[in-house]
Amino acid sequence: MTLYETAADCAQELPGARPGHPFGDDWEVLKVRGKVSMLMTEVPWRPVVILTSEPGEALALREHNSHITPGHHMDKKHWITLEDGDGVDESLVRELVTESSRLVVAHLPKAEQPVDPHPYAGGTRASR
Repeated sequence: MTLYETAADCAQELPGARPGHPFGDDWEVLKVRGKVSMLMTEVPWRPVVILTSEPGEALALREHNSHITPGHHMDKKHWITLEDGDGVDESLVRELVTESSRLVVAHLPKAEQPVDPHPYAGGTRASR
């Protein structure tokens, strides 16, 4: 399964997630209650998935994997960019997509949260 397919499949399973193309056909954007949690596009001929992350998690992920870099066209502290490569397997992609959605949900007003985000908190492999 490709990076895009894995990220898109995982995103479709998440409560309240809605895909769209608000920035044009080249950008697939996943929103939860109107807030962006994932972007997929191609940057110089390679597919990437851009996700939100806790700042400490983002730093740890970037330090442990050369295929995870600061968020492309996003806040470099809170966003990461994934590309295909060693260490970016299906499990990690699913984990990071889920965590990105959870972070967005956690910052929504309680009445707008499609699911309680707290049972899913736990961090990613890089921070454990």
